[in-house]
Amino acid sequence: MQTATTAAPKRTPLHDVHVALSAKMVEFGGWYMPVQYGPILDEVRTVRTTAGLFDLSHMGRVLVRGKDRIAYLDRICTNFVAKIPQDAIRYSLFCKENGMPIDDLLVYKGAEEVFLCVNASNTGVDLAWMRQHAAGFEVTIEDQTDALAMIAIQGQTSTQILQPLVQGLELAKLGYYKFGFGTVCGIENMRVSRTGYTGELGYELYIPRAQVTAVWQAVMQAGEAHGLKAIGLGARDTLRLEAGMPLYGHEIDANHDPLSAGLAFGVSFAPEKGEWIGKSALQAIAAAPQWKLVGVKTTGPRVPRQGYGIAINGVVVGEIASGSISPMLNTNIGTAFVPASVDEAHAKVELDIKGKRQEASFCALPFFSRTRK
Repeated sequence: MQTATTAAPKRTPLHDVHVALSAKMVEFGGWYMPVQYGPILDEVRTVRTTAGLFDLSHMGRVLVRGKDRIAYLDRICTNFVAKIPQDAIRYSLFCKENGMPIDDLLVYKGAEEVFLCVNASNTGVDLAWMRQHAAGFEVTIEDQTDALAMIAIQGQTSTQILQPLVQGLELAKLGYYKFGFGTVCGIENMRVSRTGYTGELGYELYIPRAQVTAVWQAVMQAGEAHGLKAIGLGARDTLRLEAGMPLYGHEIDANHDPLSAGLAFGVSFAPEKGEWIGKSALQAIAAAPQWKLVGVKTTGPRVPRQGYGIAINGVVVGEIASGSISPMLNTNIGTAFVPASVDEAHAKVELDIKGKRQEASFCALPFFSRTRK
């Protein structure tokens, strides 16, 4: 009698590099990934003060071609793909008919193709969803996850570190959420985007799998004098939370829609976009919101964690979505879903941890921004 077995986590092409750096490796989204190389809060400070290098090869990468690619993607994406300028990137989501997210993603609009970057844990589900809804459209869907690796350099010295390794693309002129192609470490036609998941200046690079180790080592060597360090997923999670960026499985999931999570910028109800999957349900939510995502701070000993209750005026009415210690704010921070009717300015807020209470307060999102006072 055979029994079902769980597939072993995949390894990125940089796995041996992480092991050599004494990284703590964990399973994440079906991959072995470095959660940290040293103390997580020190890694957060490194990215905020100098720069950090991340292995993001676990993320899914999909190329869509064909004459109907724009109409097809406007059918399954929440954002207005036809309105995205060429060589620009937009945040979007795949949603079910009920408006609940399957995943969130970045949409890169090129002249002849559209490139998508999706979450590691959802890549298989996303591909199945895309193929399921491709009928009637002249498109090809190519999974490039195994062929391409992905790394990110994030921090205020990122341009100084990376530009000497790049020819044919002036990074300082690459606008936020724009991308271009250049020769990186001698590798031609490499996609480089001015994106990141940290709230810092930074770039994400898509590299042929066989060559990513050489590129990683070259970037690390170029950044040594600037204080560049390898950074793990633990610090990345705190960095994105400080910057107010959502994480699938926390701020959005099968029970939390993008509008309640404050992601209306990634959803288009423009009539010219036509009908798309989840539109009607999200329009209904927009017309009568029930929930909203808020920021929470607490100086108590307990860090907000997903699932902790939020009590307002003594009654548990919501729950924490994400939480962490924030080195930049020197306090504990979290995001929480509460009823849309809550008056944040006048509510007495407490964390509810299995019946035990800890004083907290509401605050605006994001917790940290380079551009907002």
